[in-house]
Amino acid sequence: MSTEVKSNIRSGPDRELTDIADYVLGYRARNRKVLDIARLRMTDTLACALDALDYPDCTKLLGPVVKGTTVPLGARVPGTAFVLDPVKAAFDLGTMIRWLDFNDTFTAAQGSHPSDNLGGILAAADALSRERAARRDKPLLMRDVLEALVKTYEIQGCLAIENDFNAMGVDHTLLSRVATAAVVTQLMGGTRDEIVNAVSNAWIDASLRVYRQAPNAGWRKSWAAGNAASEGVRLARMAMAGEQGYPTVLTAKKWGFYDCHSGGKPFTFQRKYGDYVIQNSMFKFVAAGMHGQSAVECAFRLHDHVKDRLADIQRIDIFSQRALMGIMDKTGPLHNPADRDHSVQYIVAVGLIHGKLDASDFEDAFAADPRIDALRAKMTVTEDKRFTREFTDPKKRSSANAIQTTFKDGSRTPKVVVEFPFGHPRRLKDAGAALRGKFERSLARRYSAKRVKQILALCDDGARLEATPVHEFMGMLVL
Repeated sequence: MSTEVKSNIRSGPDRELTDIADYVLGYRARNRKVLDIARLRMTDTLACALDALDYPDCTKLLGPVVKGTTVPLGARVPGTAFVLDPVKAAFDLGTMIRWLDFNDTFTAAQGSHPSDNLGGILAAADALSRERAARRDKPLLMRDVLEALVKTYEIQGCLAIENDFNAMGVDHTLLSRVATAAVVTQLMGGTRDEIVNAVSNAWIDASLRVYRQAPNAGWRKSWAAGNAASEGVRLARMAMAGEQGYPTVLTAKKWGFYDCHSGGKPFTFQRKYGDYVIQNSMFKFVAAGMHGQSAVECAFRLHDHVKDRLADIQRIDIFSQRALMGIMDKTGPLHNPADRDHSVQYIVAVGLIHGKLDASDFEDAFAADPRIDALRAKMTVTEDKRFTREFTDPKKRSSANAIQTTFKDGSRTPKVVVEFPFGHPRRLKDAGAALRGKFERSLARRYSAKRVKQILALCDDGARLEATPVHEFMGMLVL
């Protein structure tokens, strides 16, 4: 007997869609702490984007679709002279943000990078603000951008807390597409129905994550978030032009997201939308996979114990969480930088040998050092069930790893355990100066000393930044 669904009666939109729409329309940041952390996350994310401009594999993807064209009142791309339509600008900035795997992250059932949404927010807001200013209307302000950032973090993070999209075979950039579509529609003045329409279209585009996993890991994992941001902006603009939505995109029998991807099981939620996620995401201090940040820190701490005895190492034990083991536990050849920055064995080997790990350390010339693969071959990764459990524990949200090295004579290094990496919210007071330094160095690679001083002074002054029109802020970031 056919199981085809024949009824063409439409019900109201799924509750999950209206909850998002109601949140983006109703939320206002009333806590100074929330706006301050949003400002810090924005500057850190921009630092990651500016650093990516050193890499030709990234910059070859940037710029207008038709070479040499400029869009009047378009969106600017920081660190470049490009003026593009906001959909392509969102792709470019989103790709820059994600390229080095250096932007912050949120640990949950589905790990992800809510700061990926900044590319879509800034591109859409810059174009909107320029259009308004040209009409002598009130432009968007940077406070609007910061509040939009809070909302995208929250939507993406709350969806990820209890729902493992990897297990569904769906790439987590879907969450960025949903969050960006919702918030950009609201920035454009969208109604509740228009936001629902944009978000419903965003849910339809669920992509494979084959390009993140061995043996197919490649550059797409560095531009997929930019693509999601771009699509979010495009869907928002379409909704504002009157494009219809699909009210039961999640719950429709047979063809809806739940029946197609989760065996009919609906999403579960740990908390209502607010501003939890932006306060509990983790900054990165090495340009590598989120789950391996504490593993690299362990390797740095062991560097002095092993740097003069590398040839004497017999075994390296890495104790980790299940999330890392599903993504970053790789044996065999590593084919490109995108492969290497998601190999815990590679990043630990570099940390043990050099006591540091830079974005350039994933390039082919550096990776040719035979000591790296020699150490990789001696590594065993084992799950510590406590690390796995506490990775998603809402009271801890740790991202723990531990390493111990055994030498051929039977002696061992101490077992070094790092439960909360340097960028974890629990260590944020210690990390503030390092984050400021990261942003300043990134600016100095692109702009004159005078411009760097001006940008830093504005970003250090929360009240002044929030009152700055978006197009004026973006104007400070173009070449």
